[in-house]
Amino acid sequence: MRSGKVLLGVAVGAVLGVLFAPAKGSVTRKKITRMGVDRTNDAKELINKNIDAVAEEYSSIKEGGLDLVHKIEKDVASVVGTK
Repeated sequence: MRSGKVLLGVAVGAVLGVLFAPAKGSVTRKKITRMGVDRTNDAKELINKNIDAVAEEYSSIKEGGLDLVHKIEKDVASVVGTK
């Protein structure tokens, strides 16, 4: 969450810097558009990294859960006396 706030702060600061810089309106609009595209790409990268991390964690938890189920099945079978 903290990196999202930092990213937002950087984006707002950059836009304000461009808005108050002495330049023609058309140049300023192009700069803002370019920065918007750049920040959108940054956000997409951040989201994709987080999605990958969540997917890896899910897989790890799923594998651990399956291992636990198999262990419990074996324990129950040994108590019941079946294989």
